[in-house]
Amino acid sequence: MRKWRGGKRGGFTLVEVLVALAIISIALLAALRVAGGGTSSVGELRARLLARWVAENLLAEQRARGEWLPLGMQRGKEREGGIEFAWREEVIATPNVTFRRVDIRVFAAPEEAHALAHLTGFIVNPPGTDK
Repeated sequence: MRKWRGGKRGGFTLVEVLVALAIISIALLAALRVAGGGTSSVGELRARLLARWVAENLLAEQRARGEWLPLGMQRGKEREGGIEFAWREEVIATPNVTFRRVDIRVFAAPEEAHALAHLTGFIVNPPGTDK
């Protein structure tokens, strides 16, 4: 038969276990917060990608029409990937009279406070068109 000794036994005390659990829970909460931040930035990246596509589509349409654009600003709305975007297109004269600069900014509709995408391109005056 074994005799019980009153000396120290191996193992952890209750306080040590509680401290270890507290440290683990803090680390897990921090990891959860980081993961949550990552998912919210995915939505922002998706919106920026789709806004860039809207801007590229607008510039490609202008180039495909082959028209000499009048100077000034135009606004409109476009739907891409199930999201409504507002856009603003500004046509600016350049030092070379055969070119026009086109600045396109795309915003989350309906406000124009924060541009999700900005694209600058140039349109060439088609031959045989009056300047």
